Amino acid sequence: MRLSPLSRISMRVVALAYLLVLLVLPLVIILWRSFAHGIAQFYDWISTPAAISAFNITMIIVLIVVPLNVLFGIVTSIALVRGNFPGRRLVQGVVDLPFAVSPVVVGVSLIMLWGVRGWFGGIEHLGFRVIFSLPGMVIATLFVTLPYVVREVEPVLHEIGDDQEQAAVTLGASRWQTFWRITLPAIRWGLTYGVVLTVARALGEFGGVIMVSTGLPGGGQTLTLLVNARYMDDRNVFGAYCAATLLMGMGLVTLALMILLERKRSTVK
Repeated sequence: MRLSPLSRISMRVVALAYLLVLLVLPLVIILWRSFAHGIAQFYDWISTPAAISAFNITMIIVLIVVPLNVLFGIVTSIALVRGNFPGRRLVQGVVDLPFAVSPVVVGVSLIMLWGVRGWFGGIEHLGFRVIFSLPGMVIATLFVTLPYVVREVEPVLHEIGDDQEQAAVTLGASRWQTFWRITLPAIRWGLTYGVVLTVARALGEFGGVIMVSTGLPGGGQTLTLLVNARYMDDRNVFGAYCAATLLMGMGLVTLALMILLERKRSTVK
């Protein structure tokens, strides 16, 4: 379908206006509110003990979740693409489940499983607490970030096929050698892109984490929970905007990495 120049210009104006209202304008407002009292005051609010603790908890969760998702994502992707086993479609559905289920539902489910009166609640008597502690926050984040590495690596495995892997096995390479020298280099860009998406999703997770955390400063808050607590509970609007700007900065760095990796992947292809 060929569009007239006026139609093309109109569509571009509508698209730009849509992005401006829904994306650019809110970001500008957040930045303006965050630095309204100066950079020194902004730094003071992102360097409070509560903010530092929230930042540390967020990074700990990311550092735990990403390696586990990489391991699970690679193994699951290879199993789904290279394997043919009973229940394969069921595994496909389970991988996509976090896209369909609300994170709040995930948090409630974790409470039912790991809470004091849950199925595995007896584990607290052994001195290991899951709900309202860091392990519960990690599990909730693991669930919501589950599909990203799998869904980025799986198409790459389909694209490259298994000819080189079979040739390596024929020449005497072990499965481990074949993976390290053939499979992993071939999927590196898809894997890296999946890692970046996982990091971005883990940084912004709120619904699942708020259900299984105490929400208290000093160990029970991530950056997203800190923003919510300052804005809703403490009525500290300026402090909330400062924390949101810190979180937004981390997200923008992740977005920049995604763009660079996408360009690099296109160049390699």
